[in-house]
Amino acid sequence: MQTDFSRPVLAIDTSTSFLSLALRVGGKTIIRHEEAGNKQSELILPNIGAMLAEAGITAADLGVLVYAQGPGAFTGLRIGTGVAQGLATPFDIPLVGVPCLDAVAYQITAPCVLAATDARMGEVFYAWFDTQRQQRLSDYLVGKAVEIEVPTTESTPQGVGNAFALDDKPPFAGRADMPTAADYLQLAASGRYPATDAAHAELLYVRNKIALTAKEQAERKGGRP
Repeated sequence: MQTDFSRPVLAIDTSTSFLSLALRVGGKTIIRHEEAGNKQSELILPNIGAMLAEAGITAADLGVLVYAQGPGAFTGLRIGTGVAQGLATPFDIPLVGVPCLDAVAYQITAPCVLAATDARMGEVFYAWFDTQRQQRLSDYLVGKAVEIEVPTTESTPQGVGNAFALDDKPPFAGRADMPTAADYLQLAASGRYPATDAAHAELLYVRNKIALTAKEQAERKGGRP
């Protein structure tokens, strides 16, 4: 599906507890980035409406919609993708999904980058990248941070993502920086990610289980169910 990034572009990231939106119109980018908690579904459409009004356009003027594809918060991802599909469908606007770990990794330019984010349940989502050559070096994975194996390389690994702010963090130093929707927009404009119509927009899942059972929660706390 063809994309036209010369027209207005809206990017949506609801993969974390933040509501992050970016609207690029001409040479100007309007950004909304705020902690939303469990209020993303309440806040997302009013914020998008305000941004479109500020830019003096409507959804029909959008040339591309960019969305965070995952992995990330299950409910948040579904909210963001659902809104993107709802906006795109009436006007046949192409959608571009950008994997969340890619957006995390490309905050750094280096030959060996670990992008790692909080996956809850004592685990992290992660992947290795060579952002200098624009290559992903591993699959998208989920597991315990301490079990992440550093690849054999002459380059010093650099880490980035909110997993580095956890108590159980990856086994080397890293920055806890996270991207905004503007970073997703920039990556989508690179042309490296395919466009699709609204009906075929997909999320990227690397874990089927989304919550601990009551027994597992109790065991993690050292108690009994």
